[in-house]
Amino acid sequence: MAWSPHVTVACVVERDGKFLFVEEIVNDRLVLNQPSGHWEAGETLLEGAIRETFEETGWDVRPTALLGIYEYQPPELDYCFLRFAFLAEPLRHHPDRALDDGIARAVWLSPDELRAAAERHRSPMVQRCVEDQRRGQRFPLTLLAHLTPALARPSPSPLTSSAALREP
Repeated sequence: MAWSPHVTVACVVERDGKFLFVEEIVNDRLVLNQPSGHWEAGETLLEGAIRETFEETGWDVRPTALLGIYEYQPPELDYCFLRFAFLAEPLRHHPDRALDDGIARAVWLSPDELRAAAERHRSPMVQRCVEDQRRGQRFPLTLLAHLTPALARPSPSPLTSSAALREP
């Protein structure tokens, strides 16, 4: 069998000491996760992270830094996940926007509330990303370079909104 990791993108969004999470249904279980999902063809990693956050939470966000790159192999699966996690600031909420299928709701939790719900974390990456953010870990967005001709464009300015990146 060919090895095929699943590349995902996620945003770690903090506001007033609380972090944005989604409660999602996975295998008939309600779990907590950062807004995240699969990186799709034709988009940059940043565009994917912004799109996933909007689709799962209704929040426009502005990525400010690369938080880290995380690998996780769930014991029950024969593939692993490679997550590109970005720090992002919230810009605007669209409360009437329908959320992606499987997403029960978006919720803001403190680090203590997240830790208290450890049995509901979708993966170890959920807690680790918050811990890395709280330690001050961050890397410049210029670390990313998309060299595919269709994607070879400058990284969005920190002043570019997620709404502008979603527009054609």
